[in-house]
Amino acid sequence: MKKISTPYLLLLPGFAFLFVFFILPIINLAQTSTQTRVVGGDVLEYEQTLRLANYLDAFIENREQFTRSFIYALIATVLALLISYPLAYALAFKAGKYKNILLVLVIAPFFTSFLLRTVAWKQILGEEGFVVPSLRTFGIISENTTLTSTSFAVVMGMTYNFLPFMTLPLFASIDRIDPRTLEASEDLYANGFTTFRRVTLPLSMPGVVAGTLLTFIPAAGDYVNAQILGNPNTKMIGNVIESRYFRIVDYPTAAALSFTLMAAILILVTLYIRKAGTEELV
Repeated sequence: MKKISTPYLLLLPGFAFLFVFFILPIINLAQTSTQTRVVGGDVLEYEQTLRLANYLDAFIENREQFTRSFIYALIATVLALLISYPLAYALAFKAGKYKNILLVLVIAPFFTSFLLRTVAWKQILGEEGFVVPSLRTFGIISENTTLTSTSFAVVMGMTYNFLPFMTLPLFASIDRIDPRTLEASEDLYANGFTTFRRVTLPLSMPGVVAGTLLTFIPAAGDYVNAQILGNPNTKMIGNVIESRYFRIVDYPTAAALSFTLMAAILILVTLYIRKAGTEELV
């Protein structure tokens, strides 16, 4: 009896933490999302009316921000994958004795504040940075074109800030690939591209799936990049939720938007895992 109960006792602190800091806030958020404001009171008050129409009203009013959030998150995820895969491959197979040092450099951005990194991108893409003058010199953009306060800046900031979330799972997956499998592919007269397509990529799919999920999910709910690097026309759903909570003080709508965002992400993630799951790939 003692042996059976010990593992459950060890799990109790974790369950208690999740219950207090996750389950209870979710329950509170759920009951807040169906409240309505008390009309005529001197103090801002809400009462529980189980008004499920809050969800429909909140979504219809902010469907543009929802769409924009998922488009930005998808673009940032694809860009992060295109950048991270060659980087992770080089770290796993080409870095040699410098592998650990390069891994530290990958996670080095985490040593500074997320907010500071985003502000730095505002300076990099601003008139005082080197990007805009360089692009103008090569004639890529006109003299009147700016990169700050644009959707381009928002996506670039998201891609950079979430890049380590893509790189580390990819590296962990690629690093587990036995180099002898690649050599065997070459012995069977496969060229480099065929080896990558038929051997390396399938074996690294668990890292691809994990990396894309770890990047897309926080990117879809992000609001810092849009707030600092964007403009009113690039606001994401996270900006709307933040505004409803702290400025407009419309708690039911903010809670309904939060639940709608969670549900949409959960549905998309479930479909993605079913379509590109790793069970049959490894």
